[in-house]
Amino acid sequence: MAEEKPSLPADYVVPKVWEYKDQGGAFGGTNRPYAGAWGEDKPLPKGEHKLQLYSMGTPNGVKATILLEELVELFPDFEYDAWLIPINGVQFTSGFQGINPNSKIPAMVDHSEKNPVRVFESGAILMYLADKYDKDGVFMPKEYPARAECQNWLMWQMGSAPFIGGGFGHFFNYAPIKIEYAINRYAMETKRLLDVLDKHLGEGNKKYVCGDQYTIADMAIWPWIGWLVDGKLYGAGEFLQVEEYKNVCAWSKRIGERPAVKRGVMVNRPFGEKSSQLHNRHARSDFETKTQDKLEAA
Repeated sequence: MAEEKPSLPADYVVPKVWEYKDQGGAFGGTNRPYAGAWGEDKPLPKGEHKLQLYSMGTPNGVKATILLEELVELFPDFEYDAWLIPINGVQFTSGFQGINPNSKIPAMVDHSEKNPVRVFESGAILMYLADKYDKDGVFMPKEYPARAECQNWLMWQMGSAPFIGGGFGHFFNYAPIKIEYAINRYAMETKRLLDVLDKHLGEGNKKYVCGDQYTIADMAIWPWIGWLVDGKLYGAGEFLQVEEYKNVCAWSKRIGERPAVKRGVMVNRPFGEKSSQLHNRHARSDFETKTQDKLEAA
């Protein structure tokens, strides 16, 4: 007979068949065990530019806006529209579900093609934009093995994010109860991931994840790992002793100082200081004239 293990809550017994009930806690009310639109029958807005981004300034959303702002800086004629999609149920409306059947931000539509192209998943958006617009390989190498190394670390981040966000972040910060086993399990994995990156950056004293070239891999990893070591994610810096990862901390500071990164983190941001919130972005000048503090003062 299998050993009986303690439960939390103490009277919980695993049922033979799982049934849905509201989980409680942050975001509990927006989770469902099925796909498809269940919110309003509401179309998405569309601006004047060919690229339309629908997102929110979470770590996954910021990946896309950082690259878009880097492309704005690289190409004088490059532009895009970005629309705020709050993850409070809006992501389950018919319009958004139509461009991302997984109902997660970010998602993008490219209207420059004969038939509009939808792109969802943050990593897919980074690769699509780099392949289509970055013809010289400034942000994603064109030749192997450098291209493969960039893809390696991009996919490393994609695979790591659930452990940091849905695992550690959820149980440490958002869950309605504190579960020692869950927090310890995901804290251990988060620290292991920090150590992986720290040791990698230390090999040859790398400036960026792929060496001397700043790539979409850095853009993908920074909003998760960088915000974590900078104390901007879950307030867990002291708990995880992030100062131990000196190479990661130096790398994070280097990325955060880039002008395009500073702008990228403002786009589709509905929280924090109002001077850093640019809910919707439609032009380069919006950072100077359309931040939330300026809109409210007008």
